[in-house]
Amino acid sequence: MSSATDILARKPKNIAIETNPKHELNVMDAELPEQGPDDCLVHVRATGICGSDVHFWMTGGIGDSVIRGDLGLGHESSGIVIRTGSNVKRLKVGDRVALECGIPCSKPTCEFCRTGRYNGCPNIIFYSSPPVNGTLRRYHVHPEAWLHLLPDSITYEEGALLEPLSVALAGIERSGLRLGDPLVICGAGPIGMVSLLAANAAGAAPIVITDIDQNRLAMAKSLVPRVRIVEVHRNMDAKENANQIKQALGQEAKLVLECTGVESSIHAGIYASRFGGSVFIIGVGKDFQEVPFMHASFREIDIRFQFRYHETYPKAIMLVSEGLIDLKPLVTHRFTLEQAKEAFEAASTPASKAVKVQLLDD
Repeated sequence: MSSATDILARKPKNIAIETNPKHELNVMDAELPEQGPDDCLVHVRATGICGSDVHFWMTGGIGDSVIRGDLGLGHESSGIVIRTGSNVKRLKVGDRVALECGIPCSKPTCEFCRTGRYNGCPNIIFYSSPPVNGTLRRYHVHPEAWLHLLPDSITYEEGALLEPLSVALAGIERSGLRLGDPLVICGAGPIGMVSLLAANAAGAAPIVITDIDQNRLAMAKSLVPRVRIVEVHRNMDAKENANQIKQALGQEAKLVLECTGVESSIHAGIYASRFGGSVFIIGVGKDFQEVPFMHASFREIDIRFQFRYHETYPKAIMLVSEGLIDLKPLVTHRFTLEQAKEAFEAASTPASKAVKVQLLDD
């Protein structure tokens, strides 16, 4: 308890990481936020750098989400409660929590909230999505309802990784993956890796994972030794890469989880699919892309998409705490908040060989 209450005396500055329309990355001194009656003040102990954070910094937007002013980054966070609002009953000071960063309106008049698909709420607030500041900062106020209590067996690093795991679990659930389904995962980045861990736990078999980076494929093999790896090549067309994938899988895929959003990778996934198969696109890519339309049409290949997640955090916590999914190896680079610029360079530079970069604050 003392460590939770004395942090403000030890570290009074609220360091925050921001970007802006000039594509600058700044380490700022932010105001200490005051919690409302239904909120908790959280000392954020671990935050992962998501591909969307890098994308906002380097390009200034994703789809219709465009940076028009200073924007605090980060939404993969865990921490410890250091203050509580007057109405907070479930949590107490000293509780370790994971932050679910999509806060819907929760009104009964909202069809999406009422039916449990709150990720589709038109009035949702998502931390780090313009213009709402993110959680990559030392102190952050968060609604109690969207804080998830962590068991002692889950570290802060793992708690921050529950967010990308939630993305993967949403994809696994929406795609309808079943035991023994032959699966292809396109892309061995953080989302591809957690999708691999989740698909392995769900019993997909066999599994192929692709990437252009041999180091990431080697890491995928170390995480799930039975996975079959395929190095795809930029100088090969999508059908050639698809042939490699089908050969490694030993058949055509019933399901493809596309985790890159890259047009050529999506094409390869479609060409690797069986008649009646599905390509489930989790990755974020260009606003407008072409697809092999008639190939997909003639083979009744379903092409589906995913937007964030809902009701995944409790399941993610259970899977990690029960030992079904081990997230620890995914964190390859660790930095302090003050080292944010170096952290973002590592996350955005292939030569760093980073999978998941996290910023930690003790």
